[in-house]
Amino acid sequence: MIEQCIRVRVGKRRRLTIPKPIAERLGICGGSLMEIRVVGGEMRLKPIDAVWLSLHGEKIAETTLQELEEESLEEQLFYQDR
Repeated sequence: MIEQCIRVRVGKRRRLTIPKPIAERLGICGGSLMEIRVVGGEMRLKPIDAVWLSLHGEKIAETTLQELEEESLEEQLFYQDR
């Protein structure tokens, strides 16, 4: 396992900014959900996997298979054009 350490300063309202190299390495972007865990005297941040969240997270909406297929096609076209 490759370890990377970057120091950051806590901003107003106790906010942390995740440095770009770390965010990119872990696939974190604006709107990503994170788990914060306190272990001893350490705070550990962990991205929440969308698949895990869809299986175990709180259900807040319903969708049909047709809506899911339409969204999937839109996403495929978006990434295909990149």
